[in-house]
Amino acid sequence: MSQHKVVLLLGSNLGDQKKNLLTALDKIKQAGNEIFKVTDFLISDPVEFASSNIFCNIASIIFTHLSPFQLLILVKSIEAEMGRTEDSVITGGYTDRVIDIDIVTFNEIKFISERLKIPHQKHLSEREFSRILLKDFI
Repeated sequence: MSQHKVVLLLGSNLGDQKKNLLTALDKIKQAGNEIFKVTDFLISDPVEFASSNIFCNIASIIFTHLSPFQLLILVKSIEAEMGRTEDSVITGGYTDRVIDIDIVTFNEIKFISERLKIPHQKHLSEREFSRILLKDFI
């Protein structure tokens, strides 16, 4: 079973944001993945929705044996476990969230389905905070 290099972007704008991000990374690690590199925290305004709550974000390179869909299931389960009740793909819009974990790249693959798009183009090209966090990763 080979290891896959994955870039994740994590964000939180509710509660203890930094603790939320570190807790999510710890849960990813506890699930058998290697956390290889993590950026510094970056504070940003909400994107594509209005909120008075600012975001704290990080990017991380992980190594995993999981497939893209298995990893998606894992990150969605972590989000739910940490209290995220609404998924923007399902609701069609963004809201405040305890944790958001996005798969930005997965090896060098390009993949599109209803639930998963790799690479995550919004983070690679449209969002300034993402470009700042990912500048040394991509």
